[in-house]
Amino acid sequence: METTSKKPKNLFLSGVLVLTFSNILVKIIGLTLKIPLHHILGDEGMGYYNVAYDIYVWLYMISTAGLPVAISIMTAESRTKGNIREVKRIFKITLTLFLIIGLVGMLIMLLGSQAFASAYKLDSSYLCIIAIAPTLFFICVSSAINGFFQGYQNLFPTAVSQIIEALGKLIIGICLALYAVKSGFSLPTVAAYTILGLTIGVAASMLFLTISKLTFKESVFNERLNTPGDPTLEPRPVKVLLKALITIAIPVTLSSSVMSLTNVVDGIIISRQLQSLGYTEEVASALFGNYKTLAVSLFNMPPALIYPISYAIIPLLSSVLATGDKEKTHKIMSSAMRVVALISLPCSLGLSVLAEPILKLLFDDKSAERAAPLLSILSLAILFLAMLNLTNAILQTHKHERKPIISVIVGSAVKLAASYFLIGHPAIQMFGAPISTALCYLSAMLLNLYFLSRYVGFTPSVVGIFVRPLLSAGLCALAAIGSYKLISSFISSSITVIAAIGVAMVVYILAIFLFKAVTKDDILLLPKGQKICSVLTRIGFIKENA
Repeated sequence: METTSKKPKNLFLSGVLVLTFSNILVKIIGLTLKIPLHHILGDEGMGYYNVAYDIYVWLYMISTAGLPVAISIMTAESRTKGNIREVKRIFKITLTLFLIIGLVGMLIMLLGSQAFASAYKLDSSYLCIIAIAPTLFFICVSSAINGFFQGYQNLFPTAVSQIIEALGKLIIGICLALYAVKSGFSLPTVAAYTILGLTIGVAASMLFLTISKLTFKESVFNERLNTPGDPTLEPRPVKVLLKALITIAIPVTLSSSVMSLTNVVDGIIISRQLQSLGYTEEVASALFGNYKTLAVSLFNMPPALIYPISYAIIPLLSSVLATGDKEKTHKIMSSAMRVVALISLPCSLGLSVLAEPILKLLFDDKSAERAAPLLSILSLAILFLAMLNLTNAILQTHKHERKPIISVIVGSAVKLAASYFLIGHPAIQMFGAPISTALCYLSAMLLNLYFLSRYVGFTPSVVGIFVRPLLSAGLCALAAIGSYKLISSFISSSITVIAAIGVAMVVYILAIFLFKAVTKDDILLLPKGQKICSVLTRIGFIKENA
């Protein structure tokens, strides 16, 4: 009996580990894809590619952000009660909804392709928008199935489907791009063929999930989860279930889709403001493509290391909140914020000072030189984004789900206003894009910290959480740029950047103990934390309190 009771927990934890691994792998595959694609399409072609991709992400978030969460919650609740007939009804309702939403979304992109392209003033991008449109239908079907599996605490199909999608985008996208170039097609057409790789990858992912659902043994999983089911229980009426689905889905959809809509509007502002300064469509597309492909792609890598902390803190905090132990709750929040600062700050400052050599390691020199100053500014926002995600999780755990929506809306308004005025200024131009993004995440983070203080009664220690990690990260950045310049004066190769990063990491590890930036509570959050903590305490590397 004891073995059976452990299975759900082991199943869930192993699923979370696989999903975390797949998320990081997908990020790496995504960056790996952009390197050869940039060589094939150049900055201009990647501009057309990114226009279509941003529109797709926006419509995708509207279509799928909330309902999978809703179906997973409702499936888990009905399954736990033993109402298996209701589980089946929930899935049928959601799948029907998603089929309709997917068809409508696909038609909006197909029929509105030229209107979207015209809004960006990048008319040639309409082919890319048409090529990616069917993806919305495929992803909607996939989302319904993913929500069902998550309700059963089975995260393996989701993880595998993400990898299939990413590999399809990488392999098929590159093959189609090379075919289009060999056939002598125009650059916008080559970009459209390239993005078709994503569409085929998502279709393959949907096929895998469909087969997984058809072969899924619900009865076996119900037994493993100690919920065999009661066939006599009646499912709730369709109207009641539909209302419950929508009630859960709308807040999640709003908070998730605001930022993706902001990215679409921001892209329109960037393109139009650059052209208002006298740039042609081709040059505006090249500048936009350079920024999104090089600077933004590198900026999005470090948060992949931080997101699992936000996911993990929700159940941890929920369990402690249930006991009413306020002191322990505050300790967990402080430790989580400090760990996020300790991870994000060296990434932020290190990427800022080594922006150009890192970009040159991956992309061609001319494009890297254009993107490096933009990345140097943008990377400073890594801390703000990381803290925003963590504080979102903390507020949601304390039942303040609507507060992060307010923060994101305010941050988005700041971003769009700053983009419009800064990019349109002849002396600033493209530098307005990373500056506005940094201001966006900074303002949203500060609002979340205010909400934490006012509604949760938690005010983080500035010295313990921010100042000490910042001092450590500052030494790390100095070591990075100093060692890079020193080594490059003797050796001129890609090894120079890797060696500089290695030196910076060693300096940073020593610095966090020198400045007492790590506490016992932080170490205890890590796997095998108790053993690590006892060793570090004995040698005097950590102290008990922040």
